Amino acid sequence: MIKPALTILAAALLSACSLAPTYQRPAAPVAADFPVNAPGAGAAAAPAAEGKAAVDTGWRDFFADDRLRGLIATALENNRDLRTAALRIEEARAAYNITRADRLPNLNAGLTGTRARSADFRNVGGQGGVGEYYDAGISIPAFELDFFGRVRNLSAAALSTYLATDEARRAAQISTVAEVAKAYFTERAYAEQQKIAQSTYEARRRTYDLTRQRMDVGASSLLDLRLNETLMETARAQALALARQRAQAENALTLLVGAPPAQAATGPMADDRQIDAMSAVPAGLPSDLLARRPDIRAAEQRLRAANANIGAARAAFFPRISLTAALGSSSPEFSGLFDSGTKTWSFVPQLAVPIFDAGRNRANLNVAEVRKDLAVADYERTIQVAFREVADALAARSYLADQVAAQRAIQGAQAERLRLLQLRFENGVASTLDVLDAQRELFDAEQQLVQARLLRTTSAIDLYRALGGGLQ
Repeated sequence: MIKPALTILAAALLSACSLAPTYQRPAAPVAADFPVNAPGAGAAAAPAAEGKAAVDTGWRDFFADDRLRGLIATALENNRDLRTAALRIEEARAAYNITRADRLPNLNAGLTGTRARSADFRNVGGQGGVGEYYDAGISIPAFELDFFGRVRNLSAAALSTYLATDEARRAAQISTVAEVAKAYFTERAYAEQQKIAQSTYEARRRTYDLTRQRMDVGASSLLDLRLNETLMETARAQALALARQRAQAENALTLLVGAPPAQAATGPMADDRQIDAMSAVPAGLPSDLLARRPDIRAAEQRLRAANANIGAARAAFFPRISLTAALGSSSPEFSGLFDSGTKTWSFVPQLAVPIFDAGRNRANLNVAEVRKDLAVADYERTIQVAFREVADALAARSYLADQVAAQRAIQGAQAERLRLLQLRFENGVASTLDVLDAQRELFDAEQQLVQARLLRTTSAIDLYRALGGGLQ
């Protein structure tokens, strides 16, 4: 009798239908091309003919600094956020395996022995006595025949949730690579600014000492001395502030890496050649983001899961059919448990038809449909955010190179101005105030140049991340 049961089971599995809506990817709610209002953005929006796309450029090829490469590798191993993301994947995989197991019947083997005093067991005097009974066999507990795809849709939803979690891990990896690189270059920029401030302080301290000596012999005034002192202390205060900011940047980098750096940071920030190489990552078309960005793929998987949950909610309106079957042997003596004539079997199909549930099934379906609408909105929002991130990074790439060039020209002009004023001061033409003012403006120009270079560097990293690069 077990064969008919298995036949019915196989037919049910083969004929199961799905009540989930046919999945259709929503149209991307963005323009067909990136904005071309910035110089070079239109060229960047063309297919990448100048080299590999960002998604195909690994971080080891993108970053030329060996120490940064080591920090990123360490972060990918030790970062606690990435560990949490990996554990989330294990959790989602286990949940999917649980749901997938419901699509197949459970097969249990059992052996039971019963010893009891009952009126059914008679002794020699006809009184109730103690008897024994033994059962052995295999059974299929209540297994739902998934005619309407409820279990299958739940399994599909769990699979999509697992895939979304895996894509979220990939997005976390890309973000970690970008954040480590930005924190590293930020620390290097603070180090460079601190070096400029310390060098400026030393120069102004020597000028202050010279001015004080000149005042002692009557060649300079107290006003000149106080102006020099103000500039000297200003440079010292800025050097101390930059030292604090650098230490905090090192702490932020250590947190991202997940372990103390193996060696102290040395060397300057990225030079113009390295920044140019990072900024030259091809962009590709906006439609490519759908396949490149793991956060967009994760949002689509969440949408697929919501779509499958609608099918499971719809199936709750239809009859639920389950099957219980068993095949075994039963005997009053353990030694005769498998003798001829002791075989037993049972076949128990069950049909449950929802008649009245106080609107529970309708409410569950409404919840599933609303959650799908939310998933659609989340998917479209994710695409829009990705499009804006790329557009912003392209605009920054277009303008920041010119901004750095302009700031470098300002720094050069201020340095030349200071040199000329010092010559005029030595010839008695310019005043001390003019020289001090030129020194202050040169210091500001040098600091702003470092900040502009850092901004261009982080913008190049943002573009690389926004285009989906950073995994290999």
